Amino acid sequence: MQMTVKGRHMDVTPAIREYAEEKVGRVAKILNHMLMSAEVELYTERNRSIEKAQVAEVTVYTKGHVIRAKESAHDLYAAIDLVSEKLESQVRKFKSKLIDRHTKGPSMAQVAEIADQVTSEPSIVKTKRLASKPMSTDEAILQMELLGHDFFVFRSEDMEGTNVLYRRNDGDYGLITSA
Repeated sequence: MQMTVKGRHMDVTPAIREYAEEKVGRVAKILNHMLMSAEVELYTERNRSIEKAQVAEVTVYTKGHVIRAKESAHDLYAAIDLVSEKLESQVRKFKSKLIDRHTKGPSMAQVAEIADQVTSEPSIVKTKRLASKPMSTDEAILQMELLGHDFFVFRSEDMEGTNVLYRRNDGDYGLITSA
C-alpha cells in the first residue's frame, strides 16, 4: 500500500509522520487486497475563533471506491486518533456492505413468493434467447461479474458444446460442461 503524509502550510515531523502511518495503517489490515493508496493531510485552521484548530484529513483509495474522513482536535495527535477511529468505522461498514452484497439471502417477500410458487404448478414465465460467441472461462467469469448474475451460459473456445459457470456459496466458481 502506498501512503502519503503531507502537511498544508506546515512541516510534518518524522514522529507525526510515523504516528499517522501507524494509525491509518490499521485500515490496510481491514481492507486487505482492496486498498490501493491512502493520503493523510494535516493542517492547522488559521481562524482564531475555531477551538479545535488541528485537523487531520484522510482519503483512502480502494478498487473502485474512495473513502474520506476528517476530524479536528486541540492537538495533532488527538486529531489523528479521532480520524483513524472514524475511518476504521467507515471501512468496516463499507466492507460489511460488500460482504452482504455477495451473501445476501432472500427477503421475506421473496420467501412468501417462493412458497406460493412451490404450492402452485410451475410454469415458464420468461424465455431468453442468447447468441453466444466462444469465450474463455476467464472472460465468462468477467462477464458474469459485470452482469451481476450468479450463473452464466457460454460456449467455450477450446471445447464443443455449452458450458454453465456458476458462483458457489463459498465464493468460488463452478463449471458445468457438456460433452
